[in-house]
Amino acid sequence: MAEELKRNFIQEIVEQDLAQNEGNLKIVTRFPPEPNGYLHIGHAKAICVDFGIAKKYGGTCNLRMDDTNPAKEDNFYVEAIARDVKWLGFEYDKLCYAADYFEEMYKQAEVLIQKGLAFVCDMNAEQIKEKRGTLTQPGEESPYRNRSVEENLDLFRRMRAGEFADGAKVLRAKIDMASPNINMRDPILYRILRMEHYRTGNDWCIYPMYDYAHPIEDMMENVTHSICTLEFEDHRPLYDWVVENVELPAKPRQIEFARLNMTRTIMSKRYLKKLVEEKSVSGWDDPRMPTIAGLRRRGYTPEAIRDFCDRIGVAKSNSVVEAALLEHCVREDLAAKTMRKMAVLDPIRLVIDNYPEGKRELLLTENHSDEALGSREVSFSRELYIEREDFMIDPPKKFFRLFVGGEVRLKSAYIVKCTGFKTDKNGVVYEVHCEYDPDTKSGCAGAERKVKGTLHWVDANHCIPAEFRLYDYLLDEREGENLDFSERVNPDSLIVKQGVAEKSLEHAEVGDSFQFIRMGYFRKDEDSDEKPVFNRIVGLRDTWAKLNK
Repeated sequence: MAEELKRNFIQEIVEQDLAQNEGNLKIVTRFPPEPNGYLHIGHAKAICVDFGIAKKYGGTCNLRMDDTNPAKEDNFYVEAIARDVKWLGFEYDKLCYAADYFEEMYKQAEVLIQKGLAFVCDMNAEQIKEKRGTLTQPGEESPYRNRSVEENLDLFRRMRAGEFADGAKVLRAKIDMASPNINMRDPILYRILRMEHYRTGNDWCIYPMYDYAHPIEDMMENVTHSICTLEFEDHRPLYDWVVENVELPAKPRQIEFARLNMTRTIMSKRYLKKLVEEKSVSGWDDPRMPTIAGLRRRGYTPEAIRDFCDRIGVAKSNSVVEAALLEHCVREDLAAKTMRKMAVLDPIRLVIDNYPEGKRELLLTENHSDEALGSREVSFSRELYIEREDFMIDPPKKFFRLFVGGEVRLKSAYIVKCTGFKTDKNGVVYEVHCEYDPDTKSGCAGAERKVKGTLHWVDANHCIPAEFRLYDYLLDEREGENLDFSERVNPDSLIVKQGVAEKSLEHAEVGDSFQFIRMGYFRKDEDSDEKPVFNRIVGLRDTWAKLNK
């Protein structure tokens, strides 16, 4: 697994800048999420890029809360974001807040006014939108555009003092209403908003807009390369305009790359929040969610996520990545580090009629394909549990599991032959009967006899009850612009099974991961109380590897 970013166009830009400065440039990047929700897998890519660039070139990366909108932000999300960044394996140089720069942002706004580059406008949001123009038609100048510097300073200071109602006035940049880039048509820099901020309280009733605040934040932190996703490419001229016209020494450079889009996944924080609020999921950390918290709870590892981000690389154009690639990375990581265990998710009783009643033996079974990881003892007796799907009354051809007359090997135990079964009044099988061949014990001389099927099992008299949560993609396979994401929520994204597991798992800790033989990779969940709850992380079938042979 690669631990650093593959060479990409961002690296080439950074190296050019270093060469032009003869190596006397300290690289500073930042990861600037808004604390209005949880981070998701798309943010993980940005984190890997921002921190990866800083690390590669001996620089630093700040974690910055871009908290300029008090209506949506909360310290609860600040803590969640910081926790996720650290869990992914990154250490930020400083934890910064846009709100801590409000005073400097205000000061620089007055600088722009004094330069004749900003004015107070009395038009409301709807009027400003109407006058903005279209992609083919220029906008119309505000009737307030030519106010004097003195009048603008007075009005702006009174805005700060709280003299005007919310929405009554805004501060706009004076740039070019005929610009082909609509973002440059006298954009709003400040709006009046009486709302308590989680960090500054009621100190402010005016708040900066993102496009104005962002470059100043970068300048205050001496950021050299402000790495953003492609939706900010059209905003770069405004970013550069602010950098050139305010009076701060730093001159950061904005670079855009393609954001992560992934199949069967929604990555809009607005939609994710809707899923939480409508209780379509159990919360932000629901294992079906693409949030980092959800992926962590499901059992995805930070190593696998970083590997995934490295494999998809950094590009200049948007594309869609198959979710199966992320699962492949997770599966590869877990295969190397998880111990093998046996668990039966949908149990049916198996009775070995010729096995001595009351007898119990301890059989050796491997912990991992790597012999260096040793073996463990598992209990075996006359009554076992097997998967319901491993027995059929009327099996099709090439069904190499149990049916009357059929033989299988029980993992690390004996070969058994099915002799019959019992059904309830509804015709549902509840018990399967077999006879075992005592000369076929695994590891002994008779074990050479081969049969085509091998089943996992659990001793019915020495096991623990357990709940198994089988997760699938949150969205179904349907694609199309006319489909609302809520119409695509997969009703089978969570299936709960009540089963059993080998007794050794009663000592498992929350967060421990295992490979349940034949069933997939599982993690012990925080909901474990009276009995353990295991989340299926990924199955064993690797569709990505199969498709890319």
